[in-house]
Amino acid sequence: MAKNVYSVRQVNSYIKNMFVQDFMLKRIYVKGEISNCKYHTAGHIYFSLKDESGAIPCVMFAGDRRGLAFRMRDGQKIIALGSISVYERDGKYQLYAKEIVLDGEGALYQKYVQLKRELEEMGMFSPQYKQPIPLYSRTVGVVTAPKGAAVRDIMNIAGRRNPCVQLILYPATVQGDQAAPSIVRGIQVLDAYGVDVIIVGRGGGSIEDLWAFNEEMVARAVFECRTPVISAVGHETDTTIVDYVADLRAPTPSAAAELAVADYRQLLEGIELFRNQLTDRLERKTDLYRQRLERCRLLLQHVSPQNRLNEKKQYAADLMEQMQQKMQRKLTEKRHQLQLFAGGLEGLSPLKKLQQGYSYTELADKKALRSVLQIKAGDAVTIHVTDGKILAKAEKTERMERNGQS
Repeated sequence: MAKNVYSVRQVNSYIKNMFVQDFMLKRIYVKGEISNCKYHTAGHIYFSLKDESGAIPCVMFAGDRRGLAFRMRDGQKIIALGSISVYERDGKYQLYAKEIVLDGEGALYQKYVQLKRELEEMGMFSPQYKQPIPLYSRTVGVVTAPKGAAVRDIMNIAGRRNPCVQLILYPATVQGDQAAPSIVRGIQVLDAYGVDVIIVGRGGGSIEDLWAFNEEMVARAVFECRTPVISAVGHETDTTIVDYVADLRAPTPSAAAELAVADYRQLLEGIELFRNQLTDRLERKTDLYRQRLERCRLLLQHVSPQNRLNEKKQYAADLMEQMQQKMQRKLTEKRHQLQLFAGGLEGLSPLKKLQQGYSYTELADKKALRSVLQIKAGDAVTIHVTDGKILAKAEKTERMERNGQS
């Protein structure tokens, strides 16, 4: 038994490394007939290329399909550009296709690839040179054939989205030997005229039909144009040099019209939406400030001098009422006492005594006669009774004895 034993993985990895080191296999063109073509749900395309001598399995990943200009099917003869490497899991080699063209278009495709590479190296595809497309264009220039389907599609879409936008057509030749100079003149004329945006394009076709849009002079005219340019060449699967240079690529002329012309109905709906939002916010703001104003009013009312004055007036009125009540109670109490005193005085009143039959005797010197010792016979006296007075003279005096005293 051999001393060196390798795993399947090691062998497959070694063989793959040999493929990787082979410079020729890194970039190779392979032509043949398609067989067993299958489109995977993930977007990848699996197929085989065969000729009379054999077949080679191939795969084109979804990310490389952008430049594919047709739908692949069994029996087609194609030229595939890619690299050959080993798929280690199955231990078989296959072609990883990057670009695919139908056989017969190979020379033009080579020219296309070379020019694309040169312009890309110059930086003409760089995003930093892309100009933004105006949101609301008023004039749209169109460089295309005057009687093709592309111009009709653009007119229909633009008229439906915003009939106020002006379309200015430069009737260019889009196919043949004079197409490229005609397209260049159209771009330059519309750029000088001062439109807001320019649509450059045509309907779909073969690589030969679309070749004018792969010419370097057209690419340079688009790159040097001061007006934003939308490319709209062919169908969605068609890709030209102009698509890479333009400020924006549209998959079709109809899509280009939608990108260049804003839909005024959506604009009106947006304005209505903003108006409603503004109204709602304004109402909420108004309610907020109304509540704040009410709080401030209540606060001012609380600290207002008039309110304080009203409070003091009320307090003074309450004190006045309390004082009157106390005075009334005091007067009632004093009136009651006075009545008691009056009753007592009435019992001691001389007039009351006189009414009871008593009299009051007064000497000549107006002094009250209290004792027989104050008078002698012959002295004049005045006797007061209830209804008058009596003038009299004492005839004699007689002293009465009490308790053994005279």
